[in-house]
Amino acid sequence: MTVAKKWCLTEAQRRDAADPIAFARARFSLPKDRIYFDGNSLGPLSHAVRQRIAEVTAQQWGEDLITSWNAHQWIDLPKRVGNRIGRLIGASPGQVLCCDSISINLFKLLAGALPMVRGKRQVLSTQDNFPTDLYMVQGLSHLIGQHACRLDLVEESALLEEINDDTGIVLVTEVNFRTGRRISIPELVAKAHAHGALVIVDLAHSAGAVPVHLEAWAVDFAVGCTYKYLNGGPGAPAFVYVAKRHQQQFQQPLFGWLGHAQPFDFSPHYEGAEGISQLLTGTPPIISLAAVDAALDAFQDVDIRVLREKSLGLSEYFLLGLGLLELEEQLRLISPRAAEHRGSQLSFAHDDAYGICQALIERGIIADFRAPNVLRIGFAPLYNTYEEVWQTVETIGEVLAAKEHQDPRWQTRNAVT
Repeated sequence: MTVAKKWCLTEAQRRDAADPIAFARARFSLPKDRIYFDGNSLGPLSHAVRQRIAEVTAQQWGEDLITSWNAHQWIDLPKRVGNRIGRLIGASPGQVLCCDSISINLFKLLAGALPMVRGKRQVLSTQDNFPTDLYMVQGLSHLIGQHACRLDLVEESALLEEINDDTGIVLVTEVNFRTGRRISIPELVAKAHAHGALVIVDLAHSAGAVPVHLEAWAVDFAVGCTYKYLNGGPGAPAFVYVAKRHQQQFQQPLFGWLGHAQPFDFSPHYEGAEGISQLLTGTPPIISLAAVDAALDAFQDVDIRVLREKSLGLSEYFLLGLGLLELEEQLRLISPRAAEHRGSQLSFAHDDAYGICQALIERGIIADFRAPNVLRIGFAPLYNTYEEVWQTVETIGEVLAAKEHQDPRWQTRNAVT
């Protein structure tokens, strides 16, 4: 082992020993033979979730059956879990609901927000926003017509200057899913509000990874998922935020049974519930909601500011290791170099990024790939360590040196990349 490599390993171990939130790692069921840097796509299973799912299925569903809607307060889970998520994203109780998917929740927000901007039809977003966000606008536009909803796309760097008096809604993802670049939401909101526009923020790559202050930033609406940094499980329900100041005027378009003011009166005529509850539609997925509820226990006694400090520390150590091994020219960083301008990931461009990702997985290190040529390394400070960072950098060097990423097997991509 070279002097540089020995130093990197020793320094990583020193940092792990001094980690103030190292205790959180023990809360997860992590495979012993894997290093996991894909929590920005799917968080791992926690011990609390495993236990809760067993309890809900065996006792609450298995023994208590339908009485659990009252006995175990299943009916309150969307609001209860929403309030817990709210504490992580700077929202006081009564403004966040856990339900449906990001796509469905975004459709609700778009359709409900457009009537609030006095006939302005422009929905302004970025070329590289996550596709489902753009698809939801396109679908709504197809449904109600271009005269009522028109999607205009601009480069991310030009978004702020493109907001004008014609803009009705600004739709933005705070952390770019591909590059990890973080947009300044307070600045964006101030400009949008000055022109009479409303702002919808997608927090899919923010919640549970970076400090978010929806109320302090005066954000109007937000959506986010729970299966990434919140570790709620595959396909776990998303969350939706409507600022309290908008809740009386806002009306979502999907008139669902549980969004009714009195759902168990079974009236044939819809009357929306007050507050955030009107965002409910159908019967909530109790097992998934219970998993999200338990997953949030992993954040107990964890200061989000300390979490952010560790996130940046892990990513900076990754870049330090790349530099020491002289890998920077082979892996081109496309995330912002300034740490404060990125979320909790690093993204690198390489013509064989998919092959690198697959070669790493074969060696027990799970990262992910995004088309057309991006290798993403997601840092989840609750369970990732500095030693894992160094082992990953060292393994990347070995993969590239041995040209494992050029294996013919990687010329055909899996269905899910």
